[in-house]
Amino acid sequence: MAFEFTDANFSSEVLEKDVLAVVDFWAEWCGPCRMITPIIEELANDFDGKALVGKLNVDHNPEVAMKYGVRSIPTILFVKNGEVVDKQVGATSKAALEEKINAHLS
Repeated sequence: MAFEFTDANFSSEVLEKDVLAVVDFWAEWCGPCRMITPIIEELANDFDGKALVGKLNVDHNPEVAMKYGVRSIPTILFVKNGEVVDKQVGATSKAALEEKINAHLS
């Protein structure tokens, strides 16, 4: 199951850990966000123990979205060692996201 990132846990779960975090910025009213939700869930299972894959609801957690300048959703940030190492704006395929994750796992 995908991890639920929040304004409260983002620093401890993403910025302070050396594991790759894949953060899907989304909202319930966003159609493309709902389209990629099953992909995010699959990636969370596929990369369990290798990367932390999860979702951050921008309506409930606006601070992190503002800090990273997320203006359109879905936006997926790939964060490692406290730094954004890659980004995907808009819906995309599972294969494209897997490629980005694998590129930053080593």
